[in-house]
Amino acid sequence: MDQFLNLTLNGVASGAVYSALGLSLVIIYRATRVVNFAQPAFALISAYLAYSINQATGGYWLGFAAALVAGAVLGMLTERLLVRPVRHNELGAIIVTLGLLIVLQAVAGMVWSNEPHSFPYAFDFRGDFSPNSVFVVAAVAVTAIGVLVLFKATPLGLRMRAAAFNADSARMSGVRVGLMLTVGWGLASAVGSLAGMLAVPPFIFPNVLDGVFVYALTAAVIGGLDNPLGTIIGGFLLGVGLSYVSGYLGPELVTLASLAILVIVLAVRPNGLFGRGLARSV
Repeated sequence: MDQFLNLTLNGVASGAVYSALGLSLVIIYRATRVVNFAQPAFALISAYLAYSINQATGGYWLGFAAALVAGAVLGMLTERLLVRPVRHNELGAIIVTLGLLIVLQAVAGMVWSNEPHSFPYAFDFRGDFSPNSVFVVAAVAVTAIGVLVLFKATPLGLRMRAAAFNADSARMSGVRVGLMLTVGWGLASAVGSLAGMLAVPPFIFPNVLDGVFVYALTAAVIGGLDNPLGTIIGGFLLGVGLSYVSGYLGPELVTLASLAILVIVLAVRPNGLFGRGLARSV
């Protein structure tokens, strides 16, 4: 019973990270219909910036704040300079983000080296459900609630939704569609950087977030790429499920289990468990 409880709590903490990074993917997908494969690279560069600040100052929270700001800036610049010119070509946009992922990981290796560097936790990480685990879950919960409130109950969120669902009508209503898309990318990338800061410890290196991104993408597909709340639920379900697999069957089967879950969900519910089917005129 103790093992089951420990695995559940550890899965909740891991699932919170998958939910946060998956949420960043969903925000961008809802705005542009593009899966941003560069998201883990934005989080990586942001975390390395936090690492450099931490090394220089000896503190944690200044680097934490700088990482979120850096992630937002990277997202906005990417939308403006790289994605917007190919926004009418979904495949082209995906290729751009994949290329950016490779470039930014290579830059991280050249600037900070490919060797692992020690990266601190926000709080004490020892124990079955440590203070750091509590912080991870609380941070993701607050972020998720904030994003949901933003889209449902604020003028900015309503403008962003209008720009995403029907750009032409939004323009005629006075919405600055281009600005809303840029803000959406910035917001999503800041959320992704938060996930990176929570997932990176105890060591940072250029490929540290690759596995986390695979699980986050799986969570987004499980919940539905157009459904933020579904993605959050999917992230927690995936985290707990993979924790059980690791504890009872062995950690070497975690990746295989994630892929199996992904295939099953796509076979049964192609739009995700909470996604909406799209009507297409022919």
